[in-house]
Amino acid sequence: MLEMIEIGIDHSVAFRISGKVTEGDMSLVLTEAKEKIESHGDIVLLEQIDSFEGIEIAAVIEEFKYLFEVGISNITKVAVLTDNKWLETIVNIEDTFFRHIKMKCFATKDKESAIEFLKESEFKQ
Repeated sequence: MLEMIEIGIDHSVAFRISGKVTEGDMSLVLTEAKEKIESHGDIVLLEQIDSFEGIEIAAVIEEFKYLFEVGISNITKVAVLTDNKWLETIVNIEDTFFRHIKMKCFATKDKESAIEFLKESEFKQ
């Protein structure tokens, strides 16, 4: 299940995941991202991962379609809220790989710190 959440940043896409990510879930997030990009240019993401039980193949296909159509160049920062260490490792690897996107993991209880990170206007390498 995926739930969109409001974090008080106009150019943000924020959501909470628990369970398995479906095609409908992915479409919801990607539609929101496209709309925010059209309105604001660059966007930031907040992903709160309460539990993760996999992703439907149709959701992966939706994501690939989005990547070919829109790309990721408009994403400047990603904050991930999770208490799962293996997800933190993945985020750290992605941060190294995607040099133009600043990614950072936060414990679930540190949501306010994650939001402050996204609000910081200066991109720090």
